[in-house]
Formats: sequence, C-alpha cells, structure tokens
Amino acid sequence: MKADVEEAAALEKTKKEQRAATANERIWREVVSWFWVIVAFLIIEGMLVQARVIPSGSMEQTVLIGDHLIVSRIGYDAGIPFTPWHVPLWRAPKRQQIIVFRAPLPEQGYPDFIKRVIGLPGDTLDIRQGVVFINGKPLDEPYRNEPPNPAENRGPWKIPPGQYFMMGDNRENSYDSRYWGFVPRENIIGTPLLIYMSINAPEEVWEPGHIGERLGTYLAALIHPGEVRWRRLFHIF
Repeated sequence: MKADVEEAAALEKTKKEQRAATANERIWREVVSWFWVIVAFLIIEGMLVQARVIPSGSMEQTVLIGDHLIVSRIGYDAGIPFTPWHVPLWRAPKRQQIIVFRAPLPEQGYPDFIKRVIGLPGDTLDIRQGVVFINGKPLDEPYRNEPPNPAENRGPWKIPPGQYFMMGDNRENSYDSRYWGFVPRENIIGTPLLIYMSINAPEEVWEPGHIGERLGTYLAALIHPGEVRWRRLFHIF
C-alpha cells in the first residue's frame, strides 16, 4: 500500500514537471517568435521601406495632404528605428527626383520633409522672375501646380559638394531650401514608391502629436468611404 502511494506521488510529480516543461517550452517559443518579428521589423523599417503620411500641401498636386506613402530606403539610408543612429548608403538622388529627408532645422528636431531635388552638388542655381535656372539654363518644371511668380528673384546659390537644393512643387506654399539652405547627403532617407492610402482630411490631423484626431479620421473613413481618394491608391512614382 505504501509503495502504491509513493508510486502515485512520484507519477504526479513527473506529470507536474512535464507540464512545467511544456509551459516553459511554449513561453520560449513565443519569445523566439516575437524576437524574429522584431528583428524583421527593424530590418524592414531600418533598411528597406518606411511608411509616411503627408501633412502639408508643399508638394501639391504631385502629393496631397493625407497621402500615405511607402518610402524606399534601399541604397539611400540605413538606421535603427526610433533612434538617431543611421548611415548614408551608396545611391545619390537625381535632379527632379522626389526625396524624403531630414530637414536641416535643429531647432525643430530635424523633421522629415518631402520635396523635389532641384539643385545637385556643383550646380549654380538662381531664380529669375519665378523661373529656376541651373548653370544659366532654365529648368523645365511640368510638375509645378502654378505658373512662375515673376516677382520672385533669388540667388545665385553655388551648391557645395555633398549638398542638395530642395524645393516643393507648390512653390508659393513650400518651406524649402530657398529659406533654410542646402540638404546634406547624409540627411536623405529615401524616395517614395507608391501611395497605399489617401484620405481627404484637414492638414492638422496629420501633424505629429495629433493621434486622437488621426484615429478619428481613420474611423470616419471606414464609416464614410467617400473620404478616401480611391483613384490615388497604388499610384506608383
């Protein structure tokens, strides 16, 4: 009888140990799974692509307020998400290419801007009656959403090595290199690939810190799908 009790106790102990081992294995598998999810996110976000939303009208009509973009970092920049650490890579932007970059505005925390590359390293750029001249020749700009402003005369600027001159397509409503200067190559993040969502909503909704308003906008778009600019979805740059 005593032997039976001891055997039953030993069996129960073994079962408890097995259950504990199985639970530990499940927890470990879950930890490992989340570890690889985080690693994949860091690789994708830090080296391949990022999501961006347009908060201002400086690139209208090319890019609208509320356009949600997938931005390619491939060849331009690599870094660790949510940290200031990053390294520039081998690709250099071309003239008139749309680029996402860290604006050289330290007092504003180097915000991300999206503009068009107008001047390349070594160029001499000036603006005569609203028309951009590169090395003495007028630049053809079919993407502008308004005619040149004859009252605008600026420059000339000689663009240093490793620096770029950025301007918005909506010239009359763009805070760009005309006001704060050149963009260093190391500030360039990438170039937009496509628009994956576009919602017609006020500018302030998309500005940093307005999380509640943004969530409300997404909810409203579900209830009222007419707020979505369907024709802009999956537009490729």
